[in-house]
Amino acid sequence: MIKTKITISALVFAAILTPSVVRSEIAPGLESLLKTLGESEEARVIVKLKGRADLAPARRIPDRGERRALIIKELRGVSERSQEEIRPLLEESGKRPEGLWIINSVALSATPGLIRELARHPAVESVRFDAVVLAPPVVTVEAAPEWNLSAIGVEEVWARGFTGRGAVVAALDTGVDADHPDLKDRRRLGPGSWFDPNNEHTEPYDASGHGTAVMGVMAGGSASGGAIGTAPDAVWIAAKIFNDKGYAYLSGIHSAFQWALDPDNNPDTNDAPDVVNNSWGLQNPGGCDNEFLVDVDALEAAEISAVFAGGNSGPLASTSLSPANYAEGLSTGSLNSSGVVSDFSSRGPSACDGGSFPDITAPGESIKSAGLTNGGMYPDSYSYVSGTSFAAPHLSGAIALLSSAFPTAARAEIEAALVDSARDLGATGPDNSYGRGMIWVDGAYSLLSSSPPVITDADGDGYAAPEDCNDNSPSVYPGATEVKRDGVDQDCNGYDLTIEVKKAAYSKRTDTLTVEASSSLNSAASLSLNGFGSMTWVSSRSVWTKTVRRAGGNPGSVIVEGVEGFASAAIKATR
Repeated sequence: MIKTKITISALVFAAILTPSVVRSEIAPGLESLLKTLGESEEARVIVKLKGRADLAPARRIPDRGERRALIIKELRGVSERSQEEIRPLLEESGKRPEGLWIINSVALSATPGLIRELARHPAVESVRFDAVVLAPPVVTVEAAPEWNLSAIGVEEVWARGFTGRGAVVAALDTGVDADHPDLKDRRRLGPGSWFDPNNEHTEPYDASGHGTAVMGVMAGGSASGGAIGTAPDAVWIAAKIFNDKGYAYLSGIHSAFQWALDPDNNPDTNDAPDVVNNSWGLQNPGGCDNEFLVDVDALEAAEISAVFAGGNSGPLASTSLSPANYAEGLSTGSLNSSGVVSDFSSRGPSACDGGSFPDITAPGESIKSAGLTNGGMYPDSYSYVSGTSFAAPHLSGAIALLSSAFPTAARAEIEAALVDSARDLGATGPDNSYGRGMIWVDGAYSLLSSSPPVITDADGDGYAAPEDCNDNSPSVYPGATEVKRDGVDQDCNGYDLTIEVKKAAYSKRTDTLTVEASSSLNSAASLSLNGFGSMTWVSSRSVWTKTVRRAGGNPGSVIVEGVEGFASAAIKATR
């Protein structure tokens, strides 16, 4: 588990733990730091702009690729529009900031004068210090019999033929040694499969070995004669958030979450991972810091599981860490080989929502995993490691296994199956040492492959669940009339109807029909003009268009169709 530490001054510590403010202002810790700087000295800052992307329409899109594309485009669009307002000020100062569109922010180094000028700008919500987070040490222990994979029931799932093939796992960590024989053949090649926000390494590299051990538990092979990875046939991608000196900037972690949403920087290619493992955290035992809450929410909206190590601040109660203690994402505590919670494993309740913490537990002591090979010179390098850092990738690997076995299952279904099937330990029910208990992957598999849901018609509308997408509302059923832009999917097609016909004109002189339409789904709406074929998306105007020459006369009205449904409009005729 990564423990964060502020290395510049106590003022930075205050900056990390201060929640984002809602007014345009400088965070208190940063203001104190600025008073110590000369006029020409600079500080690294994150400038949060006003406005937030609305991801609700995207959440209703059933196709995972289309959903992710819409989320990325919406986040980027809001960020680009927000940055336009401060661009003249930045250009005047000669600054080219790093865009953090996932949180509608920019990161840059700036003088106290520029920082205060940015804070006064009406488009800016807040300015805070871009603080550092220390990389975790690799805690090794004496070798012990391997036990962790059989303890969580993966072998039964492997025996059914599911070993993670087709799934993609990602780690935000110290990097990965891609020369290790248990990892080198499992790396996904191609654009965006490796990300270094510190611009130190263009190819996978790990200075400390922490990230390599984490990836080994998630997706390692069996070069040593026994499998070390929970999902041994999954492929991996990775972001090296910690530099070679052993620390990360907050802005670098934000950019890595952003990368995980869109690894190849092309929203129209569905190349995001199934799960992102985060074996790190802010060193704030018993505190709630929402620094990365927006990032995690964006991943969840995009059907990407976010797994966090619960922290190594136990055994006292109320030692949960952020981001693991967010209601969003999954937190993982550590167990020893006897199924007893590790002494070091952080305890609940969660400082963010008061609920039980962690969510679940997994093996985290004396775990055999991949070690550093020094460029392949030592291929037999293995280590036995301990910490919630190594409990978390068991859960991430389990999500990859089940994603492979049930590729159409929603992220929430897979996560719920793992939580609901966990083997209860400690006090009966969820508790603040074991959470819901130890993950049992075979049990989760059984839940996901069990009989279909009970068929009911609770609202008496003549349509039974699950075909009826809302069995509590008699006005919602397949084929019901849609009410435009009311936020309700009346006809159970997965969307609220937002299609608007902006223009429908017919020229008698040229026999030309011109139609323009819009949708809140923008380019993902897939609009067509009934009887005349697909329409064309014009991004600069955010409209769909269709011009039909030699239309064969004025049809009187038009119907525009898309994935949401259809909208009609009368035609305005001209000479």
